[in-house]
Amino acid sequence: MVTSAPGHEITGEAVENGMDGRVGGQGRADRRDEAVRAAVEQGLLGPGTPIVGLLDVTGIREAASELRTAFDAVVAPGTPVLHAFAVKASPLVPVLRLLHREGIGAEVASPGELALARAAGIPPSRTVLDSPAKTPAELREALALGIAVNADNPQELDRIDALMRSATSRSPLGIRVNPQVGGGSIEALSTATATSKFGVALRDEGAREWVVRAYADRPWLTRLHAHTGSQGIPLSLMAQGVAETYALAEEINRRLGRRQIDTLDIGGGLPVNFGSDETTPTYAQYARLLGEAVPGLFSGRYGLVTEFGRSLLAKHGTVVARVEYAKSAGGRPVAVTHAGVQVATRTVYAPSAWPLRIAAYDGKGRPKDGPGVVQDVAGPACFAGDLLAEGRTLPLLEQGDYAAALDTGAYYFAHHYAYNSLARPGIYGFAPDGSGGVAFATVREPQSVDEIVAESGGAHAGSLTTLLAPDRR
Repeated sequence: MVTSAPGHEITGEAVENGMDGRVGGQGRADRRDEAVRAAVEQGLLGPGTPIVGLLDVTGIREAASELRTAFDAVVAPGTPVLHAFAVKASPLVPVLRLLHREGIGAEVASPGELALARAAGIPPSRTVLDSPAKTPAELREALALGIAVNADNPQELDRIDALMRSATSRSPLGIRVNPQVGGGSIEALSTATATSKFGVALRDEGAREWVVRAYADRPWLTRLHAHTGSQGIPLSLMAQGVAETYALAEEINRRLGRRQIDTLDIGGGLPVNFGSDETTPTYAQYARLLGEAVPGLFSGRYGLVTEFGRSLLAKHGTVVARVEYAKSAGGRPVAVTHAGVQVATRTVYAPSAWPLRIAAYDGKGRPKDGPGVVQDVAGPACFAGDLLAEGRTLPLLEQGDYAAALDTGAYYFAHHYAYNSLARPGIYGFAPDGSGGVAFATVREPQSVDEIVAESGGAHAGSLTTLLAPDRR
């Protein structure tokens, strides 16, 4: 049995307006149930391995196909379109390789993310570098490789100027702007507010004219980028940000008297429904809304780049943790599991913004039935707030059962928080094995205790004591 996360607002103007296009989640839920049972039967889950991350390969492939199909249906034939996955959402090389095979590139924001994309075999021509703090070395590498770069601010553009004077580059180059159209329900994820740290703030005094001059002085600037959306942002606001960016591109090309800007990077940020197994809103809804709100965007006048992350992966990942102990406090049952702040950091520290649905499974990995009981699902970390769910109604979790945190394929088990030096769980992809069963493939090995010691300076255990006076060492 699965319980919905309480109080979650499904954002998206298309959903609010009752547009069609919801993607049902029953097939996804059935695959998840089969995978949990198979993980227990095959020994991936058990007393010795009490937590794992599971990735639905079929679901990921379907999401990539839905994204490509949604935009193919609205753009003019022959329009160059690059869907670049935001690597920060799931920085795992096998995931990036799978998405690359499904026609998806990479949007990177650090040397580490670029290295992951290259390890996955994603070519520079399908890679975009975005970051508000690019170093000269990062810029130099990107330009040498021919990776697309969006300059975040005037000082960064000065650095690119210097590099372009000393070398030639195949990199498509542009400027990131902030249309300052406002924020959503999660302040920390609102990238288009008046004071956002990202991009050139278009409504600040003199900023728009500076952008126009920047393009006039640099014929090699051919792209314009903005990213308005993220979780908590309604689709109408996302579309407004794209409309502002499109209007600016039209103004620049008109004032320069030439079609200098030839590509618009409209970012990503499609919100995810964490309240049920349905996919709402969909890429098709968003693409149709953009076509209505931004006439001309899909006419073929501009190539397009998108940077979706969470919406491609979130609903295709599950963290499953064994119930180590079942107890009660103040009359409320508490299931103490191995999944908490180390894998669901945002949920633990900001539960109202990031609630998760919890599915209950018995000790054999089968969906658990029974009357709903109000209970807490706790993690292993040593502080009271380490809760996956508080006061949640679901079948009573008992010792040896399993609690699954759903919709955790993005920004959860791949972003480990090493509280109490808790180990990173192993991650496994799953798919049908062709004979009615489930096959698993290792995405990331579980972290060992020796690796924890090594990461924590084990090789330098005596380094600080060498600084003491000889008689105090």
